[in-house]
Amino acid sequence: MIEARHLRVLRAVAAGGSFSAAARELGCTQPAVSQQMKALESSAGTPLLIRTGREMRLTQAGEALVRHASGILAGLTAAEEEIAAIAGLRAGRVRLVSFSSGSSTLVPTALAALRAAHPGTRVSLVDAEPPRSVEMLRDGDCDVALAFRYGGAGGADSEWDDLVVRPLLTDRLVGLVPEGHRLAETGTVAIGDLADEPWIAGCPRCRRQLVDVCQAAGFTPRIDFATDDYPAVIGLVGAGLGVAVLPALAMESVRPKGARTVIVEPAVARDIVALTLPDLAQVPAVAATLDQLTRAASR
Repeated sequence: MIEARHLRVLRAVAAGGSFSAAARELGCTQPAVSQQMKALESSAGTPLLIRTGREMRLTQAGEALVRHASGILAGLTAAEEEIAAIAGLRAGRVRLVSFSSGSSTLVPTALAALRAAHPGTRVSLVDAEPPRSVEMLRDGDCDVALAFRYGGAGGADSEWDDLVVRPLLTDRLVGLVPEGHRLAETGTVAIGDLADEPWIAGCPRCRRQLVDVCQAAGFTPRIDFATDDYPAVIGLVGAGLGVAVLPALAMESVRPKGARTVIVEPAVARDIVALTLPDLAQVPAVAATLDQLTRAASR
């Protein structure tokens, strides 16, 4: 294998016409130049220099290698500079995927801070709910996945054991009832008190959690509407078409017109986390993104 350091020596010998001139140019000893040239010729499998007294003349193979050396060394220099820029966060790219309520609350704050601190880092954003977002991370389609899971979920301890998990916050579910509802002014509501109500359910994972919690309270919810769109859920509740439970995070960026929030007992919460692969966690731009998501969640 031809090494870049040997190419630099060959180019110096070709420019100076001797080992001693190359040694002066490179700031090393003449024996060191000679040793590296022997190593290069061994790698190339053919002579590269013809020694005529004190001068060196390139063979045809040597001329060809010198001709390519400039482009190779220039490319390596450019690569080294680009890598240094990425490592120093003067450049870089992060592909982020997030569930919708995270995209509207945590992500904007985190990305604004990231851009202010590292304007050369570019971040793309795609919406996806878990488990799809986690699949995208494992498939190499993103670098960071903002995800959630509910406490007590089956397999929760091992669900992400191959990933780097950055805990962000615990997001409690709140109840949502129409303004004129009989429980709108009560403040705290036992979920069993809503057993006879029509329900509006959210994303598939949230829907399963709702059914589990209701069944634990002794009833199966009658789900009249199901939608992944949180504003749609709030609008349906506000129109008097049913009740719902939503993550508190989902309520931060939506005005619940015509609806009232109530505390639901027993308490149900989901863990919000940022996920990445172990190797990606060492990439400076990814690490900076995780740090800014953590800061955004703590505000």
